[in-house]
Amino acid sequence: MADKTDKKPGFVARAKNAVKNFAAGVAKFFRDTKSELKKVVWPSKEDTRKNTIVVLVVVIIAAAVLFILDAIFGGILGLVIGG
Repeated sequence: MADKTDKKPGFVARAKNAVKNFAAGVAKFFRDTKSELKKVVWPSKEDTRKNTIVVLVVVIIAAAVLFILDAIFGGILGLVIGG
């Protein structure tokens, strides 16, 4: 026969344990995040400025290329349709 003294914890005890484990996990997450952020090498203002200019130039060039292609294909489509 099974021994009745080996009871499982009740619902309330399991719920309290789950909340405690969750809170400990959240706290560990934030400690780990803080630790990782200390290891980050942040770019200087000059690096950020240069990278921003490069991104803007590339976006402008891409927009110009797409505009030209749209005009070309639109013109060809207009000729094909006969408008």
